[in-house]
Amino acid sequence: MAGNTFGTIFKLTTFGESHGPAIGGVIDGCPANVEINIADVQVQLDRRKPGQSKITTQRKEEDTVEFLSGIFEGKSTGAPIGFIIRNKDQRSKDYSNIKDVYRPSHADYVYEQKYGIRDYRGGGRSSARETACRVVAGAIAQQILAKEGVRIQSYVSQIAHLELTDDYRDFDLERIEDNIVRCPSEELAQDMIALIDEVRKEGDSLGGIISCKITNPIVGLGEPVFDKLHADLGKAMLSINAVKGFEVGSGFGSVYLKGSEHNDSFEMDGEEITTSSNYSGGIQGGISNGENIEFSVAFKPVATIIKKQKTVDKNGNAVELEVKGRHDPCVVPRAVPIVDAMAALVMLDHLLRLKTVKL
Repeated sequence: MAGNTFGTIFKLTTFGESHGPAIGGVIDGCPANVEINIADVQVQLDRRKPGQSKITTQRKEEDTVEFLSGIFEGKSTGAPIGFIIRNKDQRSKDYSNIKDVYRPSHADYVYEQKYGIRDYRGGGRSSARETACRVVAGAIAQQILAKEGVRIQSYVSQIAHLELTDDYRDFDLERIEDNIVRCPSEELAQDMIALIDEVRKEGDSLGGIISCKITNPIVGLGEPVFDKLHADLGKAMLSINAVKGFEVGSGFGSVYLKGSEHNDSFEMDGEEITTSSNYSGGIQGGISNGENIEFSVAFKPVATIIKKQKTVDKNGNAVELEVKGRHDPCVVPRAVPIVDAMAALVMLDHLLRLKTVKL
């Protein structure tokens, strides 16, 4: 199975399955002599871990990261950083009834067709549990980016039809942890929570949108052809489980504007060149222009639902499937730190490629 490594200079390789002994990763290319706060890494994992509220899966995992190499006396050594996160609350028996059945909108069928074998316990490598490894690497990347003044802040901007229509600048993004859905509008957050809880009781699921703001990116990140900054951000986001859409800046809304309305005019702010608007989302020609980088990520409704569904088994027989286990009615709130992490991996990788980072 290929495709388990992400990045060009700052690379992450992940391993492990949802119901194996552990999941883990190896970070290669981390600069040496960088202070790494392991407690802060754990904070990001805690934001992603299951069982944190009534609107998330009730699987109970401590998600405690154990570093095996690459860090000595609180600093990176330049060697590969190896780590594991042990699985402690697997209930593999919950999946015994789908051993020979293909769950709708899951990877069961395609895995078996491609590899001739699949781990039906929680989906194996296709499980979103793998994203915990990304959060570890992303948390380290965020600490390095912070030294350069780069800040990444993601938040929930939509759940189903409930959409944050006000400008994010009208809210304090520092307070998104004040509610369990991680929406900056407290009033809208309560409506979102009520809707998710209602759908959870019905045995169904919901999707939504996470928006991200990256402040203080330097000019020049990204390559102008295949490795455009927004192309790499798009790949990073679309590699997250359940993601179905990505847009940067004005995104799909740009089709409603004329060029004269959409162009970001340059102007002077003191001695700095800036733009009067930011429809580009901070990226022009695939390269960062110094403005805030802004993008949004669309998550589909979680495919695993408790409601009975029609499908087929591996022999083509019609089956009525009733899934057991503990699952998120809406993955979006827990995915916020994953979006942060993947954005950090891309940004740090491009900073290192530009060779301008002074640690």
